Amino acid sequence: MLSKKQLSQSIKYLQSQGFDAPEVGIVLGTGLGQLVDSIENQKVAHYNQIPLFPLATVEFHTGKLIYGDLGGKKVVVMQGRFHLYEGYDFIDITYPVRVMHGLGIKNLLVSNAAGAINPDMKKGDMMLIDDHINLQGGSPLAFKGVSEFGERFTDMSAPYDKEMNEKLKSVASSKGITLREGVYASVVGPQLETRAEYRMLKILGADAVGMSTVPEIIVANHLNLPVSAVSVLTDECDPENLAPVNISEIIEIAGKAEPKMVALFKGLIELL
Repeated sequence: MLSKKQLSQSIKYLQSQGFDAPEVGIVLGTGLGQLVDSIENQKVAHYNQIPLFPLATVEFHTGKLIYGDLGGKKVVVMQGRFHLYEGYDFIDITYPVRVMHGLGIKNLLVSNAAGAINPDMKKGDMMLIDDHINLQGGSPLAFKGVSEFGERFTDMSAPYDKEMNEKLKSVASSKGITLREGVYASVVGPQLETRAEYRMLKILGADAVGMSTVPEIIVANHLNLPVSAVSVLTDECDPENLAPVNISEIIEIAGKAEPKMVALFKGLIELL
């Protein structure tokens, strides 16, 4: 069970390490960890150093929080997120968002790698998430004492901040970056979807599918924290022409898209 005392220990440790009043929090997804190269005056805290903080177990997710300057703002970046498929629960997965909020962030940016379900979206495209479908079978707000942290029955009619999304679209346009918009479906994983599951997701209205992000978005809304999220589409999920997906290829494609993600996020941060 989550407690304010627990959060306080993590927050106080990070403050003692110089994580002073960050304005923007960023959660980096698969293959998108190089944004940190653009951060100046870095301070780093590895997850295993932070009291009561979960540990990342995915091989290609490094586990650390980075604090510093980006786009004229103080930022704190989560390099290496947590997933249900690692055996964590929803409270673990979203704990870092609550910690970043406790440090003082006013906006949250989230990235992920996802599979394209919409046939008009292709491998390597970027998709601004304007809504989501939670297929993970639970909620990060379903615990005793949740009302201590915010409204139990959190409104999700507009989970992604309209003003931030409009600014992201403006940045994309000014930099010549094609930014699609769509609905993201979040599943548990770690297995990828079957052909029948892709057909189902398309019928449900999903444009892309992944294994993260939605829990963090729910908690951001619970905290009244404006949030935007962008997916890098790393594979095409056409059930009639489905090819086996290689995780190393997904990481490679996400890496190739990273300069565009850096430009988008940095441009947005400058406007916040």
